[in-house]
Amino acid sequence: MDQQQLPRVCVIGAGPSGITVAKRLAEHGIAFDCFEASDEVGGNWYFKNPNGMSACYQSLHIDTSKWRLAFEDFPVPADWPDFPHHAQLLQYFKDYVDHFGLRSKITFNALVTAAARTADGRWEVTVGDGAVRDYDVLIVCNGHHWDPRMPEYPGEFDGVLMHSHAYNDPFDPVDMRGKRIVVVGMGNSGLDIASELSQRFLASKLTVSARRGVWVLPKYVGGKPGDKQVVPAWIPRRLSLALTQRFVRRNRGDMENYGLPKPDHRPFEAHPSASEEFLARAGSGDIAFKPAIAALEGPLVRFEDGTVEEVDVIVCATGYHISFPFFASPDLRPDAQNRFPLFKRMMKPGVDNLFFLGLAQPMPTLVNFAEQQSKLVAAYLTGRYRPPASADMHAVIAADEAHSLGRYYDSPRHTIQVEFDSYMRDMRKELARGAKRAAAADYSLPVPARARLQNA
Repeated sequence: MDQQQLPRVCVIGAGPSGITVAKRLAEHGIAFDCFEASDEVGGNWYFKNPNGMSACYQSLHIDTSKWRLAFEDFPVPADWPDFPHHAQLLQYFKDYVDHFGLRSKITFNALVTAAARTADGRWEVTVGDGAVRDYDVLIVCNGHHWDPRMPEYPGEFDGVLMHSHAYNDPFDPVDMRGKRIVVVGMGNSGLDIASELSQRFLASKLTVSARRGVWVLPKYVGGKPGDKQVVPAWIPRRLSLALTQRFVRRNRGDMENYGLPKPDHRPFEAHPSASEEFLARAGSGDIAFKPAIAALEGPLVRFEDGTVEEVDVIVCATGYHISFPFFASPDLRPDAQNRFPLFKRMMKPGVDNLFFLGLAQPMPTLVNFAEQQSKLVAAYLTGRYRPPASADMHAVIAADEAHSLGRYYDSPRHTIQVEFDSYMRDMRKELARGAKRAAAADYSLPVPARARLQNA
């Protein structure tokens, strides 16, 4: 197909999702520009990213093993450890971009400040320099771990109240030595930071505060990364879940045995929290536990069980808002509880030239999630895939969310959960269905090329 007939695309963000869709667009001859707010690729995995959007801390290792995170046609280095450090991931993304010749297509230090749809359906994109550019298609890859969700507590606190997003190491931005510290939350960041700070030569006392207990899962099973072991697809989903839940209970035991609060749910009914260190720290008495914070009272913190502690630092590992600050329309933003239903986690019914990539919390891997989604994008933009009608898309969204989210307790943390392997199987089927719909439409382009030539 003549490239001049294909729509022109804007990609927002050059993290792992942005760079992999850029590669796919280039392979299919689709003209695009990629705008990145930082001076380098990598997004969340760029420690101390000057754009302020990285959630990395110095000691962070990815919880996904190297066996599950690699892009399909760009293997990770053979000498990597099972769970790589963030610096290794950042270099991997840099190497990916350079290997496939994508760097020249990325405009760095270019924050997208506005993206508005015109009356005829095109996108007018405003970048930090004030210039407005015209595109046929918009692909959003700005990530969802950069806008901290801070809890609101009654009262005032005399110490330091910070989100884990600002935490770099035990000395930056706050010297934690000798401090009485409360870490709020028991997600993966909370477990990591609490384990690090609870060492006796650092915090004088480390307390974890949480509304509910969690199941702390192992990273290794039988001496191998746990995510390397996959339940066969032929096993019914309910049975598969029951078997994995029983395995965790048998091999980890009750969380109360380690001094943790009892979970109010079964394993895998919350986004997994995995750690090889946290339970040992808790069992050794280095970590104390409290329920949720009820109020701040100067130098004191009052908890919901009525107890009061003197505290110097509160680190809130309380998650993130899903944010698209460049959209003015509320229809293109999630609600206050992070709910944002999309067809196949990508498309909003009724908007035929907008895609969200990497906007999910897949188990066990996020890095190459958007790589799989980009296959649908490229097929769609070249006329080889058609989605169902808008009304049918809404029905599919409802069914998919019931399938993916039904087992999780209600929380803003769980609105974008998805199982990677089952999602991929479903995507292959959807691509096949969409190919038939495209053939029935004589492979016509669903999005015409209308962007003005000023972008060329």
